[in-house]
Amino acid sequence: MPKKITLAALAVAAVLAGCGNNNEPLSQEEAELREHIASGMPQTVREMHRDDQDVIALPYSYSVPTIRGMFQEMYYWDTYFTNEGLLILGDLGQAKKNVDNILYMIGKFGYMPNGTHKALLNRSQPPYSSMMARSVYERSADKEWLAAAYPVLEKEYGFWMSRRLAPNGLNRYGHCATDEELTGFYGAIAGRLRTDRSETVTSLQDTLKASAHWLAEAESGWDFNPRFSQRCMDFNPVDLNALLYIFEKNMEWFSGELGNGRAGEWKALADKRKDLIQEYCYNPEDGLFYDYDYVNGCRSEVLSGAVFNLMYAGIMTKKQAGAMRKALGRVEMEHGVAACEDVPCEITYQWAYPNAWAAVNYMAIRGMDRYGFVKDARRLARKYLDSNVAQFKETGVLWEKYNALTGRNDAAAEYATPGDFMGWTAGTVLFCMDYLTE
Repeated sequence: MPKKITLAALAVAAVLAGCGNNNEPLSQEEAELREHIASGMPQTVREMHRDDQDVIALPYSYSVPTIRGMFQEMYYWDTYFTNEGLLILGDLGQAKKNVDNILYMIGKFGYMPNGTHKALLNRSQPPYSSMMARSVYERSADKEWLAAAYPVLEKEYGFWMSRRLAPNGLNRYGHCATDEELTGFYGAIAGRLRTDRSETVTSLQDTLKASAHWLAEAESGWDFNPRFSQRCMDFNPVDLNALLYIFEKNMEWFSGELGNGRAGEWKALADKRKDLIQEYCYNPEDGLFYDYDYVNGCRSEVLSGAVFNLMYAGIMTKKQAGAMRKALGRVEMEHGVAACEDVPCEITYQWAYPNAWAAVNYMAIRGMDRYGFVKDARRLARKYLDSNVAQFKETGVLWEKYNALTGRNDAAAEYATPGDFMGWTAGTVLFCMDYLTE
C-alpha cells in the first residue's frame, strides 16, 4: 500500500509541479481531493482466497470500485483506470496484483469475465488486459513476468477472435449464457430499463433473442445505451475494435521485447484491422466514425464518445482527427464529455446524453492529446476535474458518473448511483491532475 500522503506535502508538490512551465499547480481543493483518493484507494483492496456462493476466489489481493456498498467484486475494464490511478500514486505492487488476478482468470476460464461475481461469468468486458500488462511492464521491466503473461494474453485474444468475430472480419460483443440465464436476465433488465417489450417479444425465442442482445450490451460495458438500437450483437463497435487494435499492437511490442520472432505476425493483424475499421466504420460524408451494423450493412446514426478510442489508438488520419475535433460540440458539454450526442430515446439510458463517465472522458483527453490538440485536451481535463472537485466539496465523495450539463451527480441512472467511487473515477481524476500539472 502507498504511504499516506499529507495535505501539506501535496500542496508543496502541487506548487513545485507548476514551476518552470505554463501548466497549472493544484489548488487547495484539488490537493484535498488527491489526499482523499490516496487514503481511499487502499480501502478498496480485498482478499478472497476461497470461493463462496457468489464470489470467485483470486490468488492475490484485488481492487474493487467502491469503499463500501455496491460493486464489492473486481471488474474487468474498470480495473484499467483504477490501475492508472494506482501507478500515479506509486503503488506498482497493487497494480501488478490486479493484472495477475486478471491473467489468472483468463487462464481459468479462457477469457476475463465481466467481474468476479459468479453471475458475471456469462460475459466478458472491453479487452483492456494487454494495456494493463504494458503499463505494469513499462514500470517493472520484468521480462520473466512478461514472458509468462504473453501466452495468457494470446489466449484471451483467441477468445475474441474465435467467439466474437463477425463475418466482415471485425469484432462484436456477445455472451456466454445458457437459455436459462438469458430468460432470467431478460426479466431483470426489462425492469431496470422500465420496458416490457410486449409488442416485440411474443415468444420464448423472442425473449432469448432480446436478452442475448442486452447481455452483449452488458459485455460492452455500455449497459445500456442508444448506440446499438438494442441489437448489440449486430454491430462492430468502434471502441471494441480500437481496443483489439491496441491489443495487437501491444502484442507486437511485447514480441519485440521478448525477441520471439512474432512481431511481424501481430503487425499484420493490426494493419488488417485498421483497414477494416476505415472501410466499415468511417463515414466519408461527414468525416466521422460510427459503429457498423454488419447485419444490415449500415452505420449507426449515433455519434458517441466511443470514437475517442480510435484517436487514442492512433487509427484516425490527421484529417479525420481534425474532423472529430470540429464535431466535439456534439458530445462536449459545459462540464465534460457525454457518452453520446443528444438523440431521441424512448428509454432512459445511463450511457447516453447527458451522462459523463470516466472512461469516456479519459479516452477523449488522451485521444485529443495524441493528435496534438493539446488545448482541447486540457480543456476537457479541466472540465472533468472541476466537476469532480465540486461534487467532492459538496458531498464528500466521488461518484460513478455525473451530469455533463449540470456538473452534478444528478445523472440519469438505471440503478442507485454508488459513491465513494475509488475505481475509474478516482483513476481518471488523478490522471487529469497529473496531465494539467506535469
